[in-house]
Amino acid sequence: MTERFQTVDKAQLARRFGAAARHYDAHARFQQEVGQALLEWMPSRPVGTDLTVSGLDLGCGTGFFLPQLVNRCHQLVGLDLAPGMLAQAALRGSGARLLCGDAEQLPFADNAFDWVFSSLALQWCERPAQAFGELLRVVKPGGQIFFSTLLDESLWQLRAAWQQLDGHAHVNRFLSLPQLEQALASAGVSAPELRCITWDLAYLELPQLLRDLKGIGANQVNDNQGRAAPAGLSGRARLQQLTQAYEAFRQPDGRLVASYRVCLGRLSKPR
Repeated sequence: MTERFQTVDKAQLARRFGAAARHYDAHARFQQEVGQALLEWMPSRPVGTDLTVSGLDLGCGTGFFLPQLVNRCHQLVGLDLAPGMLAQAALRGSGARLLCGDAEQLPFADNAFDWVFSSLALQWCERPAQAFGELLRVVKPGGQIFFSTLLDESLWQLRAAWQQLDGHAHVNRFLSLPQLEQALASAGVSAPELRCITWDLAYLELPQLLRDLKGIGANQVNDNQGRAAPAGLSGRARLQQLTQAYEAFRQPDGRLVASYRVCLGRLSKPR
């Protein structure tokens, strides 16, 4: 059995992101920036001359990148765990085939796709090595997988502010780079190309960051055993305490910075 990184209630995860679907894009500036950076690694036109070049957007969410991805293949599939997200993706009219499914148990035959694009979805997997193994399974020999995922240094300022208040992180756990590399090795990935980048987002006030996290459905936190983390914000006084603690990270230019650590990856399946 593949070792678990975290315990995930997939039904709850789908409900959480589905509930955020209608207002997700308004709060997803960071997600859009990361996805755009990942797109720059990909061929801009279909690979090959026939009409069978196929691609998969794994964790397509609201389908923000489907209109750009559909021009890079002849047949595009968008897959997401949350039906609510897929309902929003359908409104884009991209022409992609949309399916509901789990990254750790992909509903596709072996060697089904020429490439896979997956931006900021794999960090929610319970068994990352199994997810990467599934990606290798569904990609054709010689095909490529382009992914981005969050690393454990993400939102370290928010974690530190919370810990000052009550000793708890209140921030989702993500893989460290060595854990990610181990998951890739366990999945049989050889010679991955990885690029780690720090994204600093600037806010005027802390509540803006908290609204963004809630707006994309990423404000609920579970610990490694799947138990609910200690209560977060509970009233105006609590928010004021957290805001005061976060002031330690205000920059000389007056901005409050929230830092994400992101790994961009490109994997190739041997021919």
